[in-house]
Amino acid sequence: MMLPFTRDVLCIIKDIPKGKVLTYGRIAALAGKSNGARQVSRLLHSMSKKYDLPWHRVINAKGKISLKPANGFELQKALLESEGICFSKQDTVDLNIYLWYPAPATT
Repeated sequence: MMLPFTRDVLCIIKDIPKGKVLTYGRIAALAGKSNGARQVSRLLHSMSKKYDLPWHRVINAKGKISLKPANGFELQKALLESEGICFSKQDTVDLNIYLWYPAPATT
C-alpha cells in the first residue's frame, strides 16, 4: 500500500510538462509536507524507473541540477535542454521562466 504523500509526489512529478521544472521542496509542499524535500529526492531516486517518472524535470531550489558531473548531471542537463530549457553560464535554470505552477486541485 502506498502512502498518500508518496502517491501525491509521484502524481505531481508525472504531471510536470515538457519545458518546465519543479524543485524538490515545491513538490513536497504541493504534496502536503513542506519540509519533505529530502523525501521527494529519495522517492525520485527509488521510483523513477518503476513509474516512468520525468525525473530530469526536478531540480533544486537554487535552479541547479543536484546530480554531480559524471553521475547524471550531463544527461539531466541534455534532457532539459532538449525540451527547450536554457541554462545560464553558471548552469542554473531561471525559475522565474521555467518553474511550473500546477493548477489547484479541484474536489
